[in-house]
Amino acid sequence: MESLVTEIKNAALSMGYEKCGIIKIADMADFEEKLNERMEHLPETKPFYERFTGFAHLQDTYPWAKSIVVCVGQYGKYHVPEHLQGLIGKAYLFDNRIDERAKEHQESLRFEAAMQKIGLKTETSRKFGITALRWAAVKAGLGIARRNNFFYTESGSWVHLEAWLIDKELELIEVPAVKECPEHCNLCVKSCPTASLSKPYTMNPLSCISFLTTFGGRNLPHERCSGQMGGWIYGCDVCQDVCPMNKSCWKATEEFPALAELSEHISLEKVLKMDYDFLAQVMPAKFFYITKDDAWKWKVNAINAMVNDYKAEYAEPIYDACNDSNEKVREMAEWAINKLNLRKKG
Repeated sequence: MESLVTEIKNAALSMGYEKCGIIKIADMADFEEKLNERMEHLPETKPFYERFTGFAHLQDTYPWAKSIVVCVGQYGKYHVPEHLQGLIGKAYLFDNRIDERAKEHQESLRFEAAMQKIGLKTETSRKFGITALRWAAVKAGLGIARRNNFFYTESGSWVHLEAWLIDKELELIEVPAVKECPEHCNLCVKSCPTASLSKPYTMNPLSCISFLTTFGGRNLPHERCSGQMGGWIYGCDVCQDVCPMNKSCWKATEEFPALAELSEHISLEKVLKMDYDFLAQVMPAKFFYITKDDAWKWKVNAINAMVNDYKAEYAEPIYDACNDSNEKVREMAEWAINKLNLRKKG
C-alpha cells in the first residue's frame, strides 16, 4: 500500500498541486461535532449548516469509499486586474472548478484519470466539494485553519482545495510547517464589515458578504447588512487581506486565462448597464454562484455598492435602472434614490 500512496502523491505533485494528503473516511466523523457547536452558538444558522452533516457520514452515500485524497493548489500567483480589487473576491476571479481553459482544471482531470489508471475507484464533486474540504485538509496535516476560518499553507490562504473519495484504505499525513496565528491577533474579527466573523474560528454565513452577494441577499433594500457590504458585488476578501500571515504571499507572476478580457466588461456602471444576455450567458460561466435565472442579482449588488461609496457619476445609471426590465432591479434603484436623497427624474 505504501507504493500506492507514493504513486498518488507523485502524480498530484507532477500535476502542479502544492500538497497532497490522504485520510481515512473515519477521520471525518468529528466534523459533525464541529457543525453542532456552530449551530448551538448561532441557532439561526441551523438550516444552513444542517445540509453539511452528510460530510461526516460519507459511507451512507458511498459505501465503497475507504479514504479521501486531498490536494492543495495555489492561486496566489495570478495578476489581479486593479479595478476588480474590492469588487470581486480573488478566489472567484481564479476559480478553476468549471473553467476548462484553466490549467488547474485540466490538471485536476488528469490527476483523477491517473488515480483511476492505477486501479482506484474515485468520486469527486468539483463544484462544491465531495466533503468538507478545509476540515479534510487540516486532518491530512497539509496546513492549518486560522481564526478567520480559512485554510492556510506556506502560500497563505490563497489556495484552492480538492478532494476525491477512493476505494482503498490509505493514509498520508503531513506535519504542518506553518506557524499558528499570533497570540493576541484578532485583526480578521475586528475587520469583518458585517461582524459575520464574530469570534475566532466561527462565523455566521448568513451575514457574510460572500454569501449575501451570491446565494443570499435576495432582498437587499431590507437587508440589515447592506450598508456594511462596501463595494463588493461577488465575494469578499477583507478577513484574508488584513491577515498578517498572508503578508507577501501573493506573487502575481502569471495571467489567468481570459480574465483580462472579461474584466474589461466589469465595473459597477458597466454591470448595471449590462445586457441580460451577457449577464445570463457569459457571467455564470465564470461566476456560477449567481445562476442565469438570477442574473438580476448582479445589478442589485452593483446598486448597493454604488450607494455604499456614492459618486456623482453613479446617479445616471441608477436613474436608468428604475426602468430596468426586472422588478428587483427597479425596486433597488428606487431604494437607492431615496437612500441617497437624489432628486427623482421628471
